[in-house]
Amino acid sequence: MNRIDATFARLRAAGRTAVIPYVTSGDPAPTLTVPIMHALVAAGADVIELGVPFSDPMADGPVIQRASERALALGVGLGAVLAMVAEFRTTDAATPVVLMGYANPVEAMGAATFAERARTAGVDGVLIVDYPPEEAEEFAALLGAKALAPIFLVSPTTPEARVERVAALARGYVYYVSLKGVTGAGHIDTDEVARKLAAIRRHTALPVGVGFGIRDAASAARIAAVADAVVIGSRIIEEIENGPAATAAARAGAWLADIRRAVDAVVKRAA
Repeated sequence: MNRIDATFARLRAAGRTAVIPYVTSGDPAPTLTVPIMHALVAAGADVIELGVPFSDPMADGPVIQRASERALALGVGLGAVLAMVAEFRTTDAATPVVLMGYANPVEAMGAATFAERARTAGVDGVLIVDYPPEEAEEFAALLGAKALAPIFLVSPTTPEARVERVAALARGYVYYVSLKGVTGAGHIDTDEVARKLAAIRRHTALPVGVGFGIRDAASAARIAAVADAVVIGSRIIEEIENGPAATAAARAGAWLADIRRAVDAVVKRAA
């Protein structure tokens, strides 16, 4: 069983919501990514989304854009990201890792080569923002053949027909973008999120995670009441960038531990 499936099955049996932090590979330094990943796991992360630095992101707000720029300036590309996953796997064989990024680095490496190298490194899932489901059947099949989960985004404006297409292709979990905007923006309407999740769940039995705009324990708890996973990125990267690199892992872990406690205190709403 894929590590993602096993993790969500365990959490579902315990009535718990997954906590999924996102960090950009190579920020604030390539040697610190794996220690940050381990610190997040120790703080209660169930899955780690690892961002692949890219120069022209379309979904990332300024915080993640800055992180990508810092990583790119240090020479961190897709090959280096896969090496980081492989290093992480030498001491953590259990925590799922999802790569999140854009099509250009994958196309430059070659999709088939990428799928093979990702499997070898120990990746569990892949979310490519600009591979729309209408054009991703071949890529999803390449990933599936390597036991990698193709993960897709659903937004507040996604029509039902596209939700159905995502449901047919997706594995692991579906990522619901809670806001009309980029990462780190706006305020979340939890009732509206709950309504959208109910609509998504009519088409898939996969877990549904919610991200974009979750910035503190209170907003994480509100989303945890209705979602299968809480995804947090920009706020963690702010924590990393607003202090010395030497303490980045400890600070990121301490911040996420507060989120973990808030999420675990939530009584789940009936689906």
